[in-house]
Parts: sequence; C-alpha cells; structure tokens
Amino acid sequence: MTAREILKILHKDGWYEVDQEGSHMQLKHPTKPGKVTVAVHGKKDIPPGTLNKIWKQAGL
Repeated sequence: MTAREILKILHKDGWYEVDQEGSHMQLKHPTKPGKVTVAVHGKKDIPPGTLNKIWKQAGL
C-alpha cells in the first residue's frame, strides 16, 4: 500500500494535514487525540510494520 492510498483512507476518516517537513506529513483529527505521521515517498509501498503503526495511531 502506498502513502497516497493511506492518505486517501485517512482523509475519508476525517484526518487533515497540519504540518509537513520534507517527505513526512502530519495529520490531525478533529475529535481523535494525537497526530499521525505518514512518510510520502512517491509510489513506494509502506512496510507492513510502519503501516500497522499508522493504523494504530489513527485508531483504525
């Protein structure tokens, strides 16, 4: 799964971009606590461990 696909799912869940430094994008949700960081590296697939961490941070 690519970063673009992950961002699409997060945006549908209500997450929005609050900051970006280099290739790392931080997203925040209006009601869920914390932030989620996604590394956007073109069309490269996100490793399974990183993907699980993103879903855990997002509460999905």
